[in-house]
Amino acid sequence: MFQEIAHPLIAHEMGILRQKDCPPALFRQSVRRVAALMTPYICESFATSAYEIETPLETTTARRLQHDVVLVPILRAGLGFLDGFLDMLPHAIVAHIGLRRNEETLQPHTYYSNLPLAVESAEIILLDPMLATGGSAVEAVKQLREAGAKNIRFACLVAAPEGVEYFTKAWPDVPVHAAVLDRCLNEKGYILPGLGDAGDRLFGT
Repeated sequence: MFQEIAHPLIAHEMGILRQKDCPPALFRQSVRRVAALMTPYICESFATSAYEIETPLETTTARRLQHDVVLVPILRAGLGFLDGFLDMLPHAIVAHIGLRRNEETLQPHTYYSNLPLAVESAEIILLDPMLATGGSAVEAVKQLREAGAKNIRFACLVAAPEGVEYFTKAWPDVPVHAAVLDRCLNEKGYILPGLGDAGDRLFGT
């Protein structure tokens, strides 16, 4: 399943992010706002359970998330996408997967992985601002599955049709949520019109 989250506030922020002269500080703030706006849509199917609480006036029934939430940013650009989700899910566990794309083969190379021991029942949200060729996201889901994760969602800012097709063929049971679906990839595997290298623009490198 692929979902492009159409929202006026997200569209406004994407206009800021796409501008080539957007400074890193503003870029980071805008990415954070988009992530926070996306969170309710991504989490809308999370299971909840009932429990009793005392209000100042009486006893009533409230609801809470039934399972742990694990946020998994793909390093390094995923780190800049993380904070907005943590604003909305402050009690989430944060795991990390480090993947670097080989610029010649466009294939992902793992250089770091730190996942929690118990992920079987957790709600996993995999985070990467860009879904370009899809190689890194597909590899990250593979690692999560090997660790025992069952309930996985992938969230990105910008997706290319080629990446969506590759990812959904590899993992048809993992929903993909994007702020926007762009036109295509260029010959170097970058998204058009895109917003450039998200990691470089987030961190000013």
